[in-house]
Amino acid sequence: MIFQKEKIIKYSVGITVLLAVFYLGFYFGKSQLFYFVPQPSNLNFSLFWDAYNKLGENLVDPSQIDNQKVLYGAIRGMTKSLGDPYTDFFDPAQAKLFAQDLQGSFDGIGVEVGLKKDQLTVIAPLKGTPGEKAGLQPGDIIVKVDGQSTSDMSIDEAVNLIRGKKGTQVTLTIFRDGWSQTKDTKIIRDTIKVNPVSWELKDGDVAYIKIDQFDQSLPDNFKVVANQILYSPAKKIVLDLRNDPGGYLDVCQEIAGWFLKPDQVVTIEYFGKGKDQQQYKTDGNGAFADYPIVVLINKGSASAAEILAGALRDDRNIQLVGEQSFGKGSVQEVLSLADGQSLLKITIAKWLTPKGNSISEVGLAPDVKVEQTEDDISANNDPQLRKALEIIQGLK
Repeated sequence: MIFQKEKIIKYSVGITVLLAVFYLGFYFGKSQLFYFVPQPSNLNFSLFWDAYNKLGENLVDPSQIDNQKVLYGAIRGMTKSLGDPYTDFFDPAQAKLFAQDLQGSFDGIGVEVGLKKDQLTVIAPLKGTPGEKAGLQPGDIIVKVDGQSTSDMSIDEAVNLIRGKKGTQVTLTIFRDGWSQTKDTKIIRDTIKVNPVSWELKDGDVAYIKIDQFDQSLPDNFKVVANQILYSPAKKIVLDLRNDPGGYLDVCQEIAGWFLKPDQVVTIEYFGKGKDQQQYKTDGNGAFADYPIVVLINKGSASAAEILAGALRDDRNIQLVGEQSFGKGSVQEVLSLADGQSLLKITIAKWLTPKGNSISEVGLAPDVKVEQTEDDISANNDPQLRKALEIIQGLK
């Protein structure tokens, strides 16, 4: 499968040189062909070949050496050495799984994960999925997957372990704030079909819109929802971005076009000091640009959800209600590699709100802080939504 270059918010230039040196060296170096590849002056690849040859000469069973696995392992190790949890390598099998993540249907438990303080953490369980039904909550720390420690795993390695065929079981060892010890949670995997948006009329004139994920199906689904709202009695909106792990930037930009006037800034892509920044602006119909709006966020609101919430606050002074968001504000670019099957996901920039505030690792602080406890969740009590509805009724 050949992947187009895509910019995502989900889940380094020097890396390209290293990759080219190793990739070409691996295939040409062993066949006595001379191939000149520029490399950094302080980098000596003879060390790699020395280690490779010594393995072949001294390993008790040289047949254990699988050259393809050696290649993949070397590239994966290279990405790990950067210390960036969102830069990673996908071999062909992993690339196929990755491609399914934002298509709206895949097998697994329906939980988005990320790194928080170097710990594998649940960003959000998607609504109606096995992960949600098993009681996983935003902020849960995944200590082990099927008994295997996650302490030295990349996010994508953990995802590959957690996902699996429908009907199979995975055991997650979870720690949660307030617990004295970890607990094992057994979850049966299923086919995850994400319905990215839903809505209902509340209090007679408030459209309560819930966006669960900024996947590729959201724009078409949101258009249907928006038209229903426009022809309803709704005059105000509560936009719920809680437990929304994010998705594609262009999807977020398109959705923002419903709530903001044309040519307003949605987010700024910051490439580092001394480099030009890139602004992403709305190009929509602004159908809800004059509707009073309140936005709900929590620690499961990440990436695209944070970008949209930040844009609405900066551009329209819209209040955010709930809890501090996750803080996934880095930019990844997905690049196809030379075999046409493997992928490299590289962090190339950070997202800023329209006023220039960084989201990465910081998140968004709510204007009105309202917590939802475990007891609230168990009792199906939603003080955050209740507060948002109270605020929206006072707006004109």
